[in-house]
Amino acid sequence: MTDQFIQSDIDAVYRAIAARRDVRHFVPGAIDEALFARLIGAAHQAPSVGLMQPWRFIRIRSDAVREAIVKLVDDERLATADALGERGSEFMRLKVEGIRECGELLVAALMDRREDYVFGRRTLPEMDLASVACALQNMWLASRAEGLGMGWVSLFDPASLATLLSMPEGAKPVAVVCLGHVEQFYPMPMLEMEGWEKRRKLDDLVFVDRWEQKDSPLADGADDGIKAFPDTP
Repeated sequence: MTDQFIQSDIDAVYRAIAARRDVRHFVPGAIDEALFARLIGAAHQAPSVGLMQPWRFIRIRSDAVREAIVKLVDDERLATADALGERGSEFMRLKVEGIRECGELLVAALMDRREDYVFGRRTLPEMDLASVACALQNMWLASRAEGLGMGWVSLFDPASLATLLSMPEGAKPVAVVCLGHVEQFYPMPMLEMEGWEKRRKLDDLVFVDRWEQKDSPLADGADDGIKAFPDTP
């Protein structure tokens, strides 16, 4: 084949995957427009079922709208803490967003003509959401490769955010995306650093032929790419 990647390029892809972080801490500074265009372009190259391209991005430029989004997130944060019961106070100590600090704020949404696309959605209607997630992952990996932090915030009431942003009927916001400069990237997922949860072992999540039936363990090193490609500031 003539379009093969060389080994250094292959290594760079795996390094970006292993070093990607959900960022909550940003430092002040605008994002260069050319860089932002590359990140949006990376998102738009994502696969989508039936080539429906269901993603829509709203850039938040108004300080008033940004503050209104902060309010929606704060409201949901309190509701989540209440739903967590005994872990509620522990949850409230976590930093869950960087909306005020990030240099660029986006809202990612599903398009308003979702039901027109049957190809790939007849039996799995949530595939449009999966396609948007692929677009966001593309942006995440490109951001990390560019040395930029990105955080996906999901603590908000979708109907309230849709109303705030004048979305048409059928459109649904699925992510508040924070992009910005960082002093350094977390050495491991922030929730793991804070003791909230640990990454599961990959070998416990891969089955053979039927649910929970296992064969031989995965090859050494496949379980934790972070060790192979440590994070750098």
